[in-house]
Amino acid sequence: MIVRMHLFEQPWPDGEFRFFQLGHVVDDILEAATGWARTFGVGPFHVLPAVDQEADYRGETRTVRIQVAVAQAGPVQIELIQQHCQTPSIYSEWSRGATSSFHQIATVTRDYDAKTADFASLGYPVAAQSVGGGFRVAYIDTVADFGFYTEVVEAPPAFLDQVRRISETCARWDGTDPVRIMTRDGYRVPEDSRGHPRTLKS
Repeated sequence: MIVRMHLFEQPWPDGEFRFFQLGHVVDDILEAATGWARTFGVGPFHVLPAVDQEADYRGETRTVRIQVAVAQAGPVQIELIQQHCQTPSIYSEWSRGATSSFHQIATVTRDYDAKTADFASLGYPVAAQSVGGGFRVAYIDTVADFGFYTEVVEAPPAFLDQVRRISETCARWDGTDPVRIMTRDGYRVPEDSRGHPRTLKS
């Protein structure tokens, strides 16, 4: 018999107040993804290639090399972010030294300019902004009041399709290959120090 917890089944807020992602800054993306899968049963994590992200951070344009891993956990996506350089950024300022730390909630919008302007009118300016993959991403500085950034993401169809495909893969996940390093032809699994595929610790 399935026991339903009605407390957790209320409708999402209307419009663009729905959060689709929870983001965490981590120091080792593969270890963090393995830990999430082992501890919370979330997976499989799709580990994307490291990329150079150009962002306007605190009024100065910087290039930051980051890598992300994502997996769907019910109605929200879990994102893990590792920075692979020493450039000051919205991520490096958040590092807690070898621990994972909650960084942002994210929402998508059809009207980026109006959404960021709305946050600004409430006293929450843009702390960093990037343009990559043909769409804009803003990190709204809600830290003082809420303890995290609010990420606003433009919602082009290609991005939404990618999120949907990952969600569908996670919905069908049978527990195999919980951490998947994405390649052109599919994926490979991480290896341990002896070159063997990593497995979850029991």
